[in-house]
Amino acid sequence: MKTWFSAFCGMTLVATLNLVTQDAQANDRKVMLPITAAMSANDASSRLDNSVKFYFGKQATPKIEKRLVSDKTSKKTNAFGKSDEKACNWVFLSAMLQLQARAKELGANAVVNIVSNYDNVEFSSETEFECHAGAIMAGVALKGDFVKIAEK
Repeated sequence: MKTWFSAFCGMTLVATLNLVTQDAQANDRKVMLPITAAMSANDASSRLDNSVKFYFGKQATPKIEKRLVSDKTSKKTNAFGKSDEKACNWVFLSAMLQLQARAKELGANAVVNIVSNYDNVEFSSETEFECHAGAIMAGVALKGDFVKIAEK
């Protein structure tokens, strides 16, 4: 009797975990949001200082004096109880802060050709970024080239 009960409990636990995992995966939504709105949210303009400039997609840049390196960032944040937009804007800022910190570390004054790079699949846009939002987590992955641009 005890063996049957243990086996039943084990199967019930496996079935429950399987349903929870499937539900979490089903809640992974690709969300496209405007960069300008994200840069206006969460006090981003004061948290991203003017020492590093950001250029998305194929935006025109000042003359590039020196190319340093390409690098990427992937950030996640808690999305529980938040709208997709709120969670995605928050994690976008986190990714941008990481790009800024890396640029300063390298001595770069700009990050150019910034593209979304979720699961290493590039999406290039001058106006939008890609975020993946679920019931529990939201994530943004960005990739860009760290450079020194001519200062006016």
